[in-house]
Amino acid sequence: MSEKRLVIDQLGLNYSGVFSVSALYKKFIDWFHERGYEMFEKKNTEEITPTGRNIELELRPYKRVTSYAKNEIRIKVFITNVKEVVIDKDGTKNRLNQGDIEILFDGYVETDYENRWENKPYFYFFRALIDKYVWRIYTDKFETMIVTDVHHLHTKIKAFLNLYRY
Repeated sequence: MSEKRLVIDQLGLNYSGVFSVSALYKKFIDWFHERGYEMFEKKNTEEITPTGRNIELELRPYKRVTSYAKNEIRIKVFITNVKEVVIDKDGTKNRLNQGDIEILFDGYVETDYENRWENKPYFYFFRALIDKYVWRIYTDKFETMIVTDVHHLHTKIKAFLNLYRY
């Protein structure tokens, strides 16, 4: 069984105001492609309530760093009370959304994701020793990579949402 190590836990971002749901989703997808992550969308639900739409997304992009380790980001997006509004800016009318956004970022490093070291008990024991003492230098680099990527994505999304402040 692979070992999944949590590196970043619940890095949050809150926003309330005007934004575009489709542009936000596209920003995530563009960033994944730019950084070489493969996209995996685990959950995408939408609920219509009297106060507006509630959208919940869970994205799990991952990047294979080596044949032994991969980096994974878990992004939970909660968009509540979404209503469509028309904004008149410089004589042009734009259709945007208004609501509240909460985004949570988690970063993981997963080793032995192909379960190559799980065949026999002594392989499992050797893998634990090698992970702890020999390959620790490399896994530290992978952890640094995931921390950098998650903070970069957090900054990009925060800057993107601040573009909509009028």
